[in-house]
Amino acid sequence: MKSIVIKQPNQLEIETRALPQPGAGEVRVKVKLAGICGSDSHIYRGHNPFARYPRVIGHEFFGIIDATGEGVAPSRLGERVAVDPVISCGHCYPCSVGKPNVCTSLVVLGVHRDGGFSEYAVVPARNAWVVPDAIPDEHAVMIEPFTIAANVTGQVNPGAQDIALVYGAGPMGLTTIQVLKHVYQVKQVIVVDRIEERLKMAQRSGADLVINNLQQPLAAVLEEKGIQPTLIVDAACHPSILQEAALLASPAARIVLMGFSSEPSSLTQQSITGKEISIFTSRLNAMKFPVVIDWLSRGLIDPTKLITHTFGYQHITDALELFEKNQRQCCKVLLTFNP
Repeated sequence: MKSIVIKQPNQLEIETRALPQPGAGEVRVKVKLAGICGSDSHIYRGHNPFARYPRVIGHEFFGIIDATGEGVAPSRLGERVAVDPVISCGHCYPCSVGKPNVCTSLVVLGVHRDGGFSEYAVVPARNAWVVPDAIPDEHAVMIEPFTIAANVTGQVNPGAQDIALVYGAGPMGLTTIQVLKHVYQVKQVIVVDRIEERLKMAQRSGADLVINNLQQPLAAVLEEKGIQPTLIVDAACHPSILQEAALLASPAARIVLMGFSSEPSSLTQQSITGKEISIFTSRLNAMKFPVVIDWLSRGLIDPTKLITHTFGYQHITDALELFEKNQRQCCKVLLTFNP
């Protein structure tokens, strides 16, 4: 089989490897589609502190179960499945309180263990979620990106009275916009970004108001309109955002951070305790695949609004270069493996 391998930072090869065999409790997935994420690019460029090389990248993938290991029912053969990349121990404290995404021995497919940029991938059977036939392949491969939004929103319980501000109209921001508007039906979704084309994508995803903060200060626009956000999501992941978010937030607001920067954020206690602001963080997903599959089944979200390009896996270098360099026209890039 063919696999996309990052041998070391900035060195990518398409390797021929032996067909893997599933072990006890595992299934083998014949990969059909996989999505490129920013973390794949970070591993490729050597900017992911958790990655170990060589590594088959890819944690957003969908395919067909074509082999089962010991202890897995043969009836699972032929199932269409989306794969949850979060592998947890199931018994540590985070796992015991429903947060396997921060398991003390966390393993993430495509980061700590070989992932889905391959013609075949072996994964734990419990991580392979059945996708109903009514959900098309192009939607199925997008389940994992939407679990990020499901994890964010699941922590803060958005409501119809909320005014939400989303920093960043990249893939994480766009999935969150759809979920806030079309699943939770919040009163207003405001999106801030510096790329006009991304702001147009945000509008197509349900944003009520978009602001280009390269052209006008965000604080001034919100003040002029008399808006105090009750829910703020940092999907741009810059350490400077927290300070501004606390300033702009309504009393009793919630702020959710998704970034992984090691740089400090400047923040006074008074700016958050004076308004009794709640600060949440979100990493990966905590058992959100069934949630997103349900949303797709009910037609509440539309992944096609994010998909801009599709490449055969043989063109992975071109696909990554486009993903990294063309943020104006490029959002979610898919790779095809076994058509």
